[in-house]
Amino acid sequence: MKLRLILPLVLLAAPALAQQAPAPVPQASQPAEEAGLSGEVSDESDWQDLGIAIPAFATDANVPTQTSAGSTAATGIAVAQVITADLKNNGLFKPVGPDALPRPAFEQVQAPEFGVWSGRSAEMLVQGYVRATGDGNLTVGCYLYDVALKQQLAKAGWVVPPADWRRAAHKCADVIYARLSGESPFFDSRIAYIAETGPKDHRMKRLAVMDSDGANHRFITTGQATALTPRFSPDYGSIMYLSYLNGSPRIYVYDIERNSQRLLVQSTNATFAPRWSPDGKWVLYSMAIGGNTDIYKIPAAGGTAQKLTDSPGIDIGGSFSPDGSKIVFESDRSGSQQVYVMNVDGSGQQRVSFFGGRSATPEWSPRGDQIAFTHIAGNFRIAVMNPTGGSMRYLTDSWQDEAPSWAPNGRVIQFFRTARGSGKAGIWQVDLTGRNERRLPTPVDGSDPAWGPIRP
Repeated sequence: MKLRLILPLVLLAAPALAQQAPAPVPQASQPAEEAGLSGEVSDESDWQDLGIAIPAFATDANVPTQTSAGSTAATGIAVAQVITADLKNNGLFKPVGPDALPRPAFEQVQAPEFGVWSGRSAEMLVQGYVRATGDGNLTVGCYLYDVALKQQLAKAGWVVPPADWRRAAHKCADVIYARLSGESPFFDSRIAYIAETGPKDHRMKRLAVMDSDGANHRFITTGQATALTPRFSPDYGSIMYLSYLNGSPRIYVYDIERNSQRLLVQSTNATFAPRWSPDGKWVLYSMAIGGNTDIYKIPAAGGTAQKLTDSPGIDIGGSFSPDGSKIVFESDRSGSQQVYVMNVDGSGQQRVSFFGGRSATPEWSPRGDQIAFTHIAGNFRIAVMNPTGGSMRYLTDSWQDEAPSWAPNGRVIQFFRTARGSGKAGIWQVDLTGRNERRLPTPVDGSDPAWGPIRP
């Protein structure tokens, strides 16, 4: 569902409504400095240290809503908490959220008391509001201020159904992130993955989706057929995945809006790893025939497949460069799994990984400057390199991390980690510094994660 953006953003606070604004929450007993208000940025680039204060969003009247958070006042707190978590978990900032800060009154949202916030060592201030509308929707406003300059840096607002209040929070975090970092945002995006349940010798693998922070989880398939390796289409409209039923592989394209799917490829031969082209017009996949596995390209609308590789052994995977001119894939033609790059028509195939051990599951960054892959030398670790194989470095150092997938802005990578001993798998994220890891909450084990584009 698309959110309705409202610009320019205006607070419609009549005096009577302003009098109903909720009282500020009590001051936190913990000093702001101890609560982490002096922001810390951990990145290789020249980021500024920014202390970001995010108090609870105000409301003109505390009325019940149909949100999972409760009333407009409770939703205002929850929105600020989601924004705080987004900015904190991406690895660039350490903001202070609503639990440690006073809550502004409704009329203060567009007229901040800058002296209060400068006294708490805040450099940046995020304020906003949540209002119930007469048609049952919510209006969520978001403002970013520079405290020292006493200036508004950004503002935006959205009219959302109550069920989409978290999307408004993610959109607000995206506005803040883009304004302060100068980079493309990624919080209002979704993740597809394979949900795994059951014993090791009889695993049920279902296609599932969730928000970028693990919220709003939903199973797509029933588990009657095994689902593998999902990928969102570039326009977010579909999810492509591989399905095995009674040993017969099929590639399906699931329509998110219509909750229906269509068959793209069906074969009696083993089939692997379907991937979209950046323009959504083509699909790559691998297929084994007579003990030899090669990479094929087929129109996304269906049609005749083109064979792109023809070497002895196993050529598998495949990820387009952002400009669609090249494909990165893995092959064991040299005697072990390694990463190769070729032109989009299959010409110019060239090995780029020479690090010792094995290299697998490569995926091109949306920025085009790096390739993430799984490096196998004893342990399985997530690594990145440039497209010619230089500047390799590890981002993780666990027992078994594999299958990297990039955030829409190319700054964060997600992957799945299998625990030693138990064999339980979970979805993890790490930023490009390698110093900020976190596990996403999923109701069951998770593997094969795929990060989707920013939602329309």
